[in-house]
Amino acid sequence: MHIDLHKIPQASPDDISGLDAIITAGKLKPAEIIAILGKTEGNGCVNDFTRGFATQSLKLYLGRHLEAEAAQQIIYIMSGGTEGVLSPHINVFTRRDDLPNAPKRWGLVMGTQRTRAFSAEEIGSMVMVETVAQSVRAAIQEAGLTPEHVHFVQIKCPLVQSSQKKQIGSTHSSYQSMADSRGASALGVALALGEIQPSQLQPESICRDFSLYSKVASTSAGVELQTCEIFVLGNAAHSTSDLIVGHDVMQHALDSEAVNRVIASTGQLVDQVVNVFAKAEADPSGLVLGRRHTMLDDSDISHTRMARAVVGSVIASVVQDPMVYVSGGSEHQGPPGGGPIAVIATQ
Repeated sequence: MHIDLHKIPQASPDDISGLDAIITAGKLKPAEIIAILGKTEGNGCVNDFTRGFATQSLKLYLGRHLEAEAAQQIIYIMSGGTEGVLSPHINVFTRRDDLPNAPKRWGLVMGTQRTRAFSAEEIGSMVMVETVAQSVRAAIQEAGLTPEHVHFVQIKCPLVQSSQKKQIGSTHSSYQSMADSRGASALGVALALGEIQPSQLQPESICRDFSLYSKVASTSAGVELQTCEIFVLGNAAHSTSDLIVGHDVMQHALDSEAVNRVIASTGQLVDQVVNVFAKAEADPSGLVLGRRHTMLDDSDISHTRMARAVVGSVIASVVQDPMVYVSGGSEHQGPPGGGPIAVIATQ
């Protein structure tokens, strides 16, 4: 398995000029694209339609290069919110069969899956946890990975819209449903990887018992889909990729040491980093390093937006590149106030 990653800047959510340029130059074959992970410049909240706009633009463009079904089968994950110095971009992952006699090395492999569509009442429930766990296991198997060598699991999950709330009698806001969906999806990852045991998990644990979490899950909720789109990254001996992935966990929003540790874990230097992928949240304790923060008390700006800005700046300051992937809301993704972080580097 040979995995490549192309990081491409975007001038707007519908900007496909960078992708088109490398396809036209013959540097990327559309038929080899298996997943696209992007950061769009909306608010990252319920009404962030830049995510769907970006996905639609990519599907329409790739539909001109591929059979319609092939273009639809690609995993599209758009995460809204490029606050602070974060720079809008897409990460295009390609997978091709090994060339004859290609030397194998310990390196990056990748698996993808898509769950069935979820009903509104299933979003944020144990049904979602278990369904996601099944799909994550299938993606791991597709990649030829073992759980201990998984370093990053990215999921795009649905939310409950206000019209659906009335149908199912939910009292949660659509915004809270984003957290519930992210949390259930992350617990599905933890269950699939054996980070938590089934006996530890109860329906009331979701978005309540934050002692349960995954060290490699990154989940992002949006209005633009009803399924969960999933990809799994890890290292394996059957890889022929020039890339390697590593992970660590940020314990708090200013944990720059974790950024340095995860780069070191790949065995590479900062200038060999292709991209960094991280989760961010405002610490629910109301403190960062013992000091009071006000992110959770601001009624004008969502705390997820503030957290992305802070963590994005910390990571960008280390790698000296603001074009990094930081997603807000880390329910069951790392410890409270922190979050998983992964790095892909050339080797």
